[in-house]
Amino acid sequence: MTARRVFGISGWKNSGKTGLVERLVAELTRRGYRISTVKHAHHDFDIDRPGADSFRHRRAGAHEVAIVSGTRFAIMHELRDEPEPPLKDVLARLAPCDLVLIEGYKREPVPKIEARRLGAKSREPLAPNDPHIVAIAADHPVTDTSLPVFDLDDTAGIADFIVNTTGLRR
Repeated sequence: MTARRVFGISGWKNSGKTGLVERLVAELTRRGYRISTVKHAHHDFDIDRPGADSFRHRRAGAHEVAIVSGTRFAIMHELRDEPEPPLKDVLARLAPCDLVLIEGYKREPVPKIEARRLGAKSREPLAPNDPHIVAIAADHPVTDTSLPVFDLDDTAGIADFIVNTTGLRR
């Protein structure tokens, strides 16, 4: 696998991860970087709707289904009874890019920002038990850490931090 620049956004459910990733992708893309993302889901999910041809292909037992048009393509891989692939295998399947932002994957050994919101499922801090968390982004004051703390809405500041932390170059 080719070494990739990766940076994670982790936190509890409803901590603001998806919104932060969305804003970071827009900001970093605006700055001229090619960004890819990987989102980890802890539940069964589907990106295909019942009745669609690709859904029918998967339901019939296809191992992989590729959907291709003039504007995009997607490949869906059914795990069936296989274990969830490790992050490195998922990263290896991505096209070259400047940076991969990873949402979720709390346990992966990649540099990451912990997202915290008062309305999150849990307020238990992740940073004290994860040496890979290098900063915190929160919608409330955080004083019990020596890590850099950003306002959850400070997209430009967080993007600057990620660029500097990953060594991203123009």
